[in-house]
Amino acid sequence: MTPLTWILVISGVLLNAAAQLLLKWATSATGPITLSWAGLTNATPRLLAHYGLWSGIACYGVSVIIWIIALSRAQVSTVYPLLSIGYIVNAVGATLLLGEALPATKLAGIGVIVVGVFLLTQSH
Repeated sequence: MTPLTWILVISGVLLNAAAQLLLKWATSATGPITLSWAGLTNATPRLLAHYGLWSGIACYGVSVIIWIIALSRAQVSTVYPLLSIGYIVNAVGATLLLGEALPATKLAGIGVIVVGVFLLTQSH
């Protein structure tokens, strides 16, 4: 892959990860949403008023555009697995920004992902 393709892929992955973190932040305004009419109607106004919802949706939108451009330049069998980098970004982001735990088992899983991504990018 060319450097520009790498930049596009990593940008798409980071925007996708940011969208997840922003959407999780938005749910802080609602708490757990129950799967009922009352639960949904109670949560919707608070979600719609939260900056994180709209920022997350915007990140998703931009990431889709960037991803389409990246797919036009590289094999999907190479770039799609790179989305797993988002797991790493989200685990670290959730720990730093949302106070979620990052125990040894998650760190071991992140290690496996790193090795897997490395191997996938080395094969031709």
